[in-house]
Amino acid sequence: MRFLVDECTGPAVAQWLRRQNHDVISVFDEIRGADDREVIQKACEENRILITNDKDFGELVFREKKPHKGVILLRLEDERAANKIAVLKRLLEKYENSLDGFFIVVTETTVRIAGKT
Repeated sequence: MRFLVDECTGPAVAQWLRRQNHDVISVFDEIRGADDREVIQKACEENRILITNDKDFGELVFREKKPHKGVILLRLEDERAANKIAVLKRLLEKYENSLDGFFIVVTETTVRIAGKT
């Protein structure tokens, strides 16, 4: 799959996804300091699912109707990289073929999938 990992989500998540053979761009590595609108636009233009911890993307998608190819919003109690990776691993194992175009909110215990674009 093609992902864009937001700066707040961190380079460890991007590295793990690459080791799983995904095509990954890391905001931290490639466009550090980009604002949210630039990030979601880049993800959309490059047909990538955005992975973020930043709830502001919900505002961009639902209120401002910004186009996207999918957003995974991690709403975690434990923000350590190992927990982010564990949560993503479970998500991908169960929903890998159902992510494109959806806004997905993931916690340690739940997955909520919102409307398709």
